[in-house]
Amino acid sequence: MRIVPHILGAAIAAALISTPVFAAELTGTLKKINDSGTITLAHRDSSIPFSYIADGSGKPVGYSHDIQVAVVEQLKKDLNKPDLKTKYNLVTSQTRIPLIQNGTADLECGSTTNNAERAQQVDFTVNIFEIGTRLLVKKDKEGKPSYTDFADLKGKNVVTTAGTTSERIIKAMNADKQMGMNVISAKDHGESFQMLESGRAVAFMMDDALLAGEEAKAKKPDDWVITGTPQSFEAYACMVRKGDPDFKKAVDGAITALYKSGEINKIYSKWFESPIPPKGLNLNFPMSDKVKELIANPSDKPAPDVKI
Repeated sequence: MRIVPHILGAAIAAALISTPVFAAELTGTLKKINDSGTITLAHRDSSIPFSYIADGSGKPVGYSHDIQVAVVEQLKKDLNKPDLKTKYNLVTSQTRIPLIQNGTADLECGSTTNNAERAQQVDFTVNIFEIGTRLLVKKDKEGKPSYTDFADLKGKNVVTTAGTTSERIIKAMNADKQMGMNVISAKDHGESFQMLESGRAVAFMMDDALLAGEEAKAKKPDDWVITGTPQSFEAYACMVRKGDPDFKKAVDGAITALYKSGEINKIYSKWFESPIPPKGLNLNFPMSDKVKELIANPSDKPAPDVKI
């Protein structure tokens, strides 16, 4: 029987469309997602503007969350599962790694620092952001920072968020330099800022972009200022289970596609240079050269440590 060439071509094209990108047998997280028809995304409660809940719906929003959503859309195509469902799982700084490890969540894109210590427990995707760890303090009567740098905090109450690299850094600084600070570890960034705003702490140490988010949602944003020499430069990345190279490769590919297409610039502008929910505040946080570099040259390597 003679097969007309254009009919054969159409048949091949249709087969390609209906065949998943992953030709080999699925394993690990990809198999779990494919078999269950559901992917579970971990998210934060108050990591503005990366991953947070903005209203009573309980659904997450943010820069990192938009990246997760883009990954899911690509997985739908790769797995040929247009009806792939998404579940959300709320995590904290303390629970995010265990819940990825035990399979409760499949992917976490929030404000998680990619570092060597954590890489022993989970795998990191290509980096999605880079920050410096600094201080948020109240302005004095002249509009200047009430405390300009870390050396000014000797004997003072300083708050940070439990389970973060900032907590580790400030505690190490306090011990090594015998500064006599009372370091308070709050449960999340929102509680950390409440400690600062109420006067129970004079400074809040955290990643500068997160501090900008807390400053923007304050009752009087102009009363606060970000200051201090960065004590570390840290790269944020998404977390996946360790030892699952196929899933990591799929997520890396989806994120890198956002970078190459330029879509990441729209996502950045949406969350850092435009009014954001819930109050319609603008962080006015332009893209740094470091973030531009990680977009131009995607890498899953941690940012180099800065010695205190």
